[in-house]
Order: sequence, then structure tokens, then C-alpha cells
Amino acid sequence: MLWRPLVEVTILAIGIYYVLMFVRRTHGWGVLIGFLVLLGMLAVTALLDLTVLKWMLLQFFGFSAYAILILFHPEIRRLLARLGNLPSFARIRELRETIEVIVQSVDRLSNVKIGALMAIEQNHDLSQLVELGVPVDCEATPEMLETIFFPNNAIHDGGVIIQGDRIAHAACIFPLTRRQDLQKSLGTRHRAAIGLSEETDAVVVLVSEETGMISYAHQGKLVRGLSCEELRSVLSTLLVKTSQSDKRAARQAALERRLEKKTVS
Repeated sequence: MLWRPLVEVTILAIGIYYVLMFVRRTHGWGVLIGFLVLLGMLAVTALLDLTVLKWMLLQFFGFSAYAILILFHPEIRRLLARLGNLPSFARIRELRETIEVIVQSVDRLSNVKIGALMAIEQNHDLSQLVELGVPVDCEATPEMLETIFFPNNAIHDGGVIIQGDRIAHAACIFPLTRRQDLQKSLGTRHRAAIGLSEETDAVVVLVSEETGMISYAHQGKLVRGLSCEELRSVLSTLLVKTSQSDKRAARQAALERRLEKKTVS
């Protein structure tokens, strides 16, 4: 029957598309491009009948299955975990509760000018990029976050990694951005927030110790001087995954236009 091949091709096309979109946001994208280049070279050698190069490439691709498993092990693990955590009402409720915890914490810390740095993990595993993190593994609450960042606390320096509704690590050292075009007034906390957001898809929320200003960094952009309501809108747009992707994109674009003057690009 004709409909069966059509269904099969459609499922394969959708699967390949989503896998490519997932890998594109990871560090394995460059490796995948390299494999595609070699595959193109193999096609050229077959077309031009370049026997030696064709033999060498075929030998390489003979071991490519093992190479893919080794090179893409972190990405495959995260992809399978993501498939097991598809958006649901429970997941969305958990994210909204975490957002409220962060907004309440930031509001209190901002009022008393206590510095804070919180990285909200999404698809990228942040534990591979941070240093000297102290395992915490406790429920994320405003009281716990305020306690961690209190100046006399032994682990108040560095950043916190939030996974779902839990605080995974504290006192983490995030990679600093290497950009030279940033304002000289930006301190280490802001540069660490930008640096981590450049290398991962994490949303990094921070509070300035000097001014109490609330900011966030995402995809290498730093937006400063947010109100609690603006922060809540940003986190809801970036973190809450829904099936209404078009509406979500439109909401994000409108929000970015409102915050454009506050962005340190």
C-alpha cells in the first residue's frame, strides 16, 4: 500500500530533523559536520573512481558506528533523557514552581544587595564545565538559596546549578567569557554568567552585590536591570516548554524588544 512508505518516510524525516536540531545545540555539532564532510568526500571518490581514497574512507566508516557511540555518548544520553521527560502538565508545573522560587530569592537578595549567581540547567550537562562545585542535592527554596549566598556562608562564593526543582551544586566556578568588547564596569560575576551562557543553553540569573541589580544571561547575551516581573516573564518564556512553539517564539520576540535597551550584546 502506498500510505505505508509515506508514513515511514514522514516519521524518519521528523526523527532526523529533531535529532539534528538537538545536536545543533550541543558540542557534538562540529563532530557531526566533520562526518558529513567525510561522507561527501566518499561520494566524490566514488564518482571519480579514486580507488585508494575510497578504500581508506570505507575503512574509516567501517568503524564509524563505534566512533559515533564514543563521541556522541553525552548527547545520546541527554537525548534519551529528554525523550523520557517530554513536556507534561506535571513538568510544566514543576518549572513554574522553580521560576517562582528563583524570582522570590532574587527579589529578597536584591533588596539587601547580596550577590547571587544561579545557572538553570536545560539540555547541556553543566557539571562538565564548572569547577570546584560542592554537591548539595536539595530542594530549591528561597530560604535555601538565600542561605547559600549569605556572605558569611562558607559556600557563598561562586554559582549555583539548579536542575529541575533541585539545587544540584553550589560554590561552582563558571567559565569566564573571553570577549573584549564588554563594559569595564562588569565584574567577574557578570562575565561568568556570559561565559557559561556562551558555552551552554543554560539561563543564568544574577544579582549584583554592588547595586542589587537583577540580570540574566542567555546565549551569550546579558540583560541588566530587570524587575521581578520581567524576570518572571523571561524565565517563563525560556524554560517552560509547550507545544505552542509559534506563540512561544512570538512572546520571546516581544519580550526581547522590550528589554533591548538593557541588553549588553
